[in-house]
Amino acid sequence: MNGPATPALPGALRRGFDEWLQDEWPVWAFVFKALLSAFLALWLAYRLELPQPSTVLATVFIVMQPESGQVLAKSFYRIIGTLLGLTVMIPLLALFAQERVLFLLCLALWIGLCTVGAARYRDFRGYACVLAGYTAALIGLPAIADPQGAFMQALWRVLEISLGILCSGLISALLLPQNSSASLRRLLATRFRDFAAFAAAGLHGQPDTARLEQLNARFAGEAVLLDNLRNASAFEDPHMRLRSGRLGRLNHEFMVLSTRFHGLHQLLQRLQGEAGAQVRTALAPCLAEVGAVLAPLGQHLCSEADAAVLAARLEGSRRALMQRIRDARAALLAQAPDEQQLLDFNTAAEQLYRFSGDLHDYALTHASLLEHHHAREQWRDSFTPRANGMAAAVAGMRCALLILGLGAFWIASAWPSGGTFVLTAAMVSALVSTAPNPRRLAWQLLVGAAGSAVLGGLLQFRVLPWLDGFALLCSALAPVFALGAWLLARRQSMGYGAGLLLWFCIVALPANLPSYDFNRLLNEYLAALLAMGVTALANALILPPDRPWLWRRLEHDLRMRVVFAVGGRLRGLAAGFESGTRDLLSQAHGLAAGRPEVQRRLLRWMFAVLEIGHAVIELRQEQARLPGEPCYGEGMPWQASVRALGRALVRLFIQPDEGNRQRALAAVEQAIATVRQTPERRPPQFDSSPLRRVLSYLHLIRSSLLDPHSPLAAGRRS
Repeated sequence: MNGPATPALPGALRRGFDEWLQDEWPVWAFVFKALLSAFLALWLAYRLELPQPSTVLATVFIVMQPESGQVLAKSFYRIIGTLLGLTVMIPLLALFAQERVLFLLCLALWIGLCTVGAARYRDFRGYACVLAGYTAALIGLPAIADPQGAFMQALWRVLEISLGILCSGLISALLLPQNSSASLRRLLATRFRDFAAFAAAGLHGQPDTARLEQLNARFAGEAVLLDNLRNASAFEDPHMRLRSGRLGRLNHEFMVLSTRFHGLHQLLQRLQGEAGAQVRTALAPCLAEVGAVLAPLGQHLCSEADAAVLAARLEGSRRALMQRIRDARAALLAQAPDEQQLLDFNTAAEQLYRFSGDLHDYALTHASLLEHHHAREQWRDSFTPRANGMAAAVAGMRCALLILGLGAFWIASAWPSGGTFVLTAAMVSALVSTAPNPRRLAWQLLVGAAGSAVLGGLLQFRVLPWLDGFALLCSALAPVFALGAWLLARRQSMGYGAGLLLWFCIVALPANLPSYDFNRLLNEYLAALLAMGVTALANALILPPDRPWLWRRLEHDLRMRVVFAVGGRLRGLAAGFESGTRDLLSQAHGLAAGRPEVQRRLLRWMFAVLEIGHAVIELRQEQARLPGEPCYGEGMPWQASVRALGRALVRLFIQPDEGNRQRALAAVEQAIATVRQTPERRPPQFDSSPLRRVLSYLHLIRSSLLDPHSPLAAGRRS
């Protein structure tokens, strides 16, 4: 019995080692690069006799990321934020250096504005806003005690920050580089594989509502992440920079593809009863045609070469699909269906055909990544993130009030460590403003800083006085830096790592002329920990962002996306609608972590918004390209009824109650009836008749309004 098992052991060990290598190697590579960057920066800071090596080391750990593209992008925006903070602080110091109250008031307003910007953008631009506020505090607060040396202090801080950026960027790019472009390609491939597997199962009649909600929530977050990776990879890889437009286009086309499938999936789910079964039976061969194309794609990661093969296959299968649709319609007509059945079939068949077209467009764009230059690179639309203005304003107000309150305490108490007290509050407020869960990150930073206080005290008074030379200093600091970098490399513990590393560097790192002053160290750590605790309490008590007030605001913003679809400028409307809606859902879903009922409600609002908003946009696009024939004129009754429907939808999504839903249903019924009564001199197929396509869009809107599971029907159920 032992004979067959023995040779299998090396294979099991190898698989275990491969799994460890895949999961843990990037973490330990990051730890190694963080240590090397830190010690290189520290050696240069000592050799150049910079006043505050702690600023250099803090910059290294702020900038360090597992992927080199993110480090370079972060470094670029950190320099911008640093220079912006310097530009603002120099005039303020010149005007108010002798008036601490006025200076702190201006500083609080500036940091509050920077926090608003960080909460508004939440990407690398938001990071620049964070650094503009942090740099202003870093330069301005020490200068209050020495106004005459303020200008030189500002220049020293910029030099120290630049040195930290340079060291981390060089080490990350040259040593064991982990490219953002590789992560981007992997994300593209896994996202499409999972979508193809689910879509194939759905088309074969195996719906899974829970899986649909889970995937759509994940896809919303990945759409935001992919756009950030696209921007980061442009810094490190010239090949990805040549493909930036196509990557943005690919992200948009995937969002359209998933929206189209969701609309088709929901329409098929609503085909109930004997009449619905007849329509589904007629559609079955058409659904199987597309499902057969998707099924193999759900089994492996799709490369650019695979996408080229898929595009060629879809080119032929779409012609076969059109013939199957016509045959299925003829079979259904032989059963003498009523008008509702025929409209259900026509709308579902058109959505299926458009879904195959969207899939073909996606495959063409993906395949085009094989070439450095391609016509599909000409993509003028962009990912447009959305944030709630009130939430950003509350974050800025909270931060400004905190700086003012702590600054007033510093002035009244004349605390020697008051500058660290206010600076820590400014740093933590800015950092947590960009986090999905600000209160959780604030407490993690507090715990990490408390750990750094213990380690810093032990090193300062038990280890460092016995050391002589830079090599021994590095040996003493390496365990602390390695522990912090290991925590920083893991998403669930990165707040602990940041708190440990940043405040160890700021407070406990020895300067060029080290001083072992227990009272100073105690005051500095007490100031940092108190500031973090107060900041965490402020985030928990002053309109906390993970509470119902913000969920309701984000839900309102989701509904307003339909208003945007009805009234927004048509150019770039589809891209702005798709990206903004998913960005809002991603924020709301993260803030409602641990509240599955809230997350489910937000997801259902997103489904309703995407389904109706997408149909409205395509209806408007259809109207914009109508031929110049009398039946399509602006003054036709059907055009007036469509405009009336738009107004009814705006009222419904501003105030979603049962009365407005019934008015919207009446408006869409009127629009459908008016379109049906309009004569048209074209064959009545969706590939030749504009009014037939208009009818399908209107039917999709009506179907969504009638959905009993939609949040729009909540008023009726209550």
